[in-house]
Amino acid sequence: MLRELKNRIFICYLLISAILVIFPLLHILFSVFINGVPVVMKYGIDFLTGTLPAPNKPDGGIFPAIYGTFLMVFIASLIGIPLAVLAGVFVAEYPNNTISKATRSLLLIMMEFPTILVGLFVMAIFVVPTGSFSALAGSFALAIVMLPYVATYTEQAMRSVPRQFKEGAYALGLRKCRVVFSITLKIAKKGVVTGLLIGMAKVAGETAPLIFTAGNAWRSTGSVFEPNGAIPLWIYYLIQQPYANYHEIAWGAAFVLMVFFLAIFLPIRFSMVRS
Repeated sequence: MLRELKNRIFICYLLISAILVIFPLLHILFSVFINGVPVVMKYGIDFLTGTLPAPNKPDGGIFPAIYGTFLMVFIASLIGIPLAVLAGVFVAEYPNNTISKATRSLLLIMMEFPTILVGLFVMAIFVVPTGSFSALAGSFALAIVMLPYVATYTEQAMRSVPRQFKEGAYALGLRKCRVVFSITLKIAKKGVVTGLLIGMAKVAGETAPLIFTAGNAWRSTGSVFEPNGAIPLWIYYLIQQPYANYHEIAWGAAFVLMVFFLAIFLPIRFSMVRS
């Protein structure tokens, strides 16, 4: 009897703990949805295609922020993904190498590293010498933030490939480079792609590095060498303004960002559950 009571108390404790853990996340999702959806419906398609309106004006949109986000995430992916995949391959293929061990430790540190410091670092080496904020500087900062996530997932995916496949390839006389990139990486592509998408979703919501690198722009310049806006930056700046319509736009932008993140994250989770 006592043992059954202890078991039920323990199960209730686990259930309450799980609810307390997910409650903040559900509250955030609900708050963004309940405040953001009416704004998007109110402004209509102009919210996605228009530019920032004047204070207390009923029209406008966040297209420059959407454009800036996709531009910087795209450039960051071009810079960071090749380097991250190669780093993950190196760490997975040479686990006992001194440089490999140091790289793995550095990647783990970078995953927990404050991203605002990444922004300060890029500002010191990129923005200050050129004398201007730019989308290129913001992309470089996002590439640094993305790199450890992609590299770590690539390493784990490579390590999960059964050794028999590699041994069979070596027995056929294939060179290491061919084995790694034509066989091992191909088998591990699902885990690698998961890392790529998680890295992209992570940097799409970053604000701190962009404050010191991309600056901000309320209109699209079309140049990677000029300051550019981004959805997280607009949310950060608009919510500080004293105008009601800017607060509305900030909520709508938060909803768009949440949809973008979930559109990447949910398919990843469902594919991992099915596999």
